[in-house]
Amino acid sequence: MGLWKRMLGFEKRETLEDLLISSGLLTKSIERDQAMNIPALSACVDLISDTVAAIPIKFYKEQAGKVTVIDDDRVKLLNDDTKDTLDGFQFKKALVEDYLLDGAGYSYINRERNKVKSLHFVKHESVSINMNVDPIFKSYNILVQGETYRDYEFLKLTRRSKDGVTGKGIIEQNNKLLSVAYNTLIFEEVLVKTGGNKKGFLKSQGRLSKEAVDELKLAWKNLYANNDENVVVLNNGLDFHEASNTSVEMQLNENKKTNSIEIQKVLKVPTSILEGKASDDEYNLWIKICILPILVALITAINKDLLLPSEKNESFYFAFDTKELFKGDMLKRYQAYEIAIKNGFMQWDEVRYNEDLEPYGVDFIKLGLQDVLYNPKTKEIYTPNTNQTNNMDELKGGETKNANRDSKQSGAA
Repeated sequence: MGLWKRMLGFEKRETLEDLLISSGLLTKSIERDQAMNIPALSACVDLISDTVAAIPIKFYKEQAGKVTVIDDDRVKLLNDDTKDTLDGFQFKKALVEDYLLDGAGYSYINRERNKVKSLHFVKHESVSINMNVDPIFKSYNILVQGETYRDYEFLKLTRRSKDGVTGKGIIEQNNKLLSVAYNTLIFEEVLVKTGGNKKGFLKSQGRLSKEAVDELKLAWKNLYANNDENVVVLNNGLDFHEASNTSVEMQLNENKKTNSIEIQKVLKVPTSILEGKASDDEYNLWIKICILPILVALITAINKDLLLPSEKNESFYFAFDTKELFKGDMLKRYQAYEIAIKNGFMQWDEVRYNEDLEPYGVDFIKLGLQDVLYNPKTKEIYTPNTNQTNNMDELKGGETKNANRDSKQSGAA
């Protein structure tokens, strides 16, 4: 039977990869729980998700160039109480964590007709997607534990997506890097458990009896167990040969630092941010390159899935209130507004529009009495200090007449 299988090519052969995996020299892809044991990854994900979750969401209506803040129950669901076991902060944090690590975060939208009653976060591993095969007119259903849902019943936050419902997370995209960092931790753990003793093998000049081998194994086990036994006596004819390097020889500490920096690069979190030593410029740059893209992705998903079609047509929209996030930049921004208002190329309500504040309804431009105003269309000149209005053409004509008169008088004399 074995000969027949070999002739047909059915016999399973062990590959080099299988041998390396079985010996522990090669590991398969690491999972999320293993990846989150890596300190640099865990710290970066927590920092990013906490920052995003702490920013409140507001509901606005834009009409005739004016923006008004609208009180809506969906804002309370997103910021405070989701009517689920998670509050608003935990809800946004969980979505961003799945977005970063797994490539997609999902939430079920519990509707009663057109009213959103509650929001229910669903773990990424509990969701599967049934996608059609048409590459142009794409459609899909969402399955949760065998139950089928339509696409509009879920809020979907996706990363590096090609279909709008599935994505690629950090763990899949950078699995080799995370695997190296994780295996470094495992190696450290082994060193601690074995007291830092090197692995190796014993060389004997003669054949040992079974009793001698068993006794030697027990002594060696006690040595690596890091207990009271710290000495192994080798009888005549036995010699120990090292088969591994120490953490110093492997430059383990330097490699750990390098791996941490590489993970921070993937998540766009500089070391100064994690250590709390960042300047205002470094913090603002981090917000712009790391946090803002996630805010845009999340608020775009919320506007797509939570707004009614009629609200989209009437210019309703959700947006993050990022004023608290940019406290370091607030002084510079307000100084720029001050210059714009002082020089007359922005109005108060235009500034309030940019800040998502309700307008005053004042259409005047602030002017100084020392300025002379010129209207290029009517060619009128107005001097606020003297309250006089002149026309540029008349002024030029008057100057010409006076010049001619003066020349005639001088000629007659």
